[in-house]
Amino acid sequence: MSDNSNIEWTDATWNPVRGCTKISPGCKHCYAETFAERFRGVPGHPFEQGFDLRLVEPALELPLRWRSPRRIFVNSMSDLFHDDVPEAFIRRVFDVMRRASQHEFQVLTKRSERLAEIAASLDLPDNVWTGVSVENEKYTCRIDDLRRVPAHVRFLSVEPLLGPIAELDLSGIHWVIVGGESGRRARPMAAAWVRPIRDQCIREHVPFFFKQWGGVRKHVTGRVLDGCTWDQMPRRRPDRRTSSQRFLAVVNG
Repeated sequence: MSDNSNIEWTDATWNPVRGCTKISPGCKHCYAETFAERFRGVPGHPFEQGFDLRLVEPALELPLRWRSPRRIFVNSMSDLFHDDVPEAFIRRVFDVMRRASQHEFQVLTKRSERLAEIAASLDLPDNVWTGVSVENEKYTCRIDDLRRVPAHVRFLSVEPLLGPIAELDLSGIHWVIVGGESGRRARPMAAAWVRPIRDQCIREHVPFFFKQWGGVRKHVTGRVLDGCTWDQMPRRRPDRRTSSQRFLAVVNG
């Protein structure tokens, strides 16, 4: 868990689950696994068990102790909808998010089918955003599952973007994040893959957030796309009237 997160589109992270297993090409060079496995076998470390999946009961109510409002990325070091996370525990996580109504929670998954299945029987509070990862054309099917989720904000994390994606169906989608892979084995991302997504978001009035170019030295490649930094976000507690009223546009350049 981390307050003051370095992830550009959130304020803090909360991990009531740690560890995961790979499910699609975007997982190949998982930053969370790389970090966690460094500490396997270190007595007393939160990742003493490496990236093995486990529930973290002591962390469950942490957001209730954070008084000032934050955007909180849920399970930056796992996937809440992993098959090995019991549904009863998932419901307890959502209960904490409902009680911690001062915050906005960003729940991101690659297990979109399970998200849609469980969300159908949840009373999703307005402060919970749900999103899916879409790393290439093959996995745009996750967006269809996401549309079935009655969340106030539904978002896409197109990161790491591993190839061109034909025009996305953004109906019912309220935010799009795009980014390249980082780390010493990072797969490159082409600007020609990013621009069509950005341009479509502009046409359809969907907030667009460009997270990073990535690469081995992401601090050097930076976050600038065509001379601008794209930091568009959904407004806090966005209204439901029109998509053009849903976002706070921050474009610097």
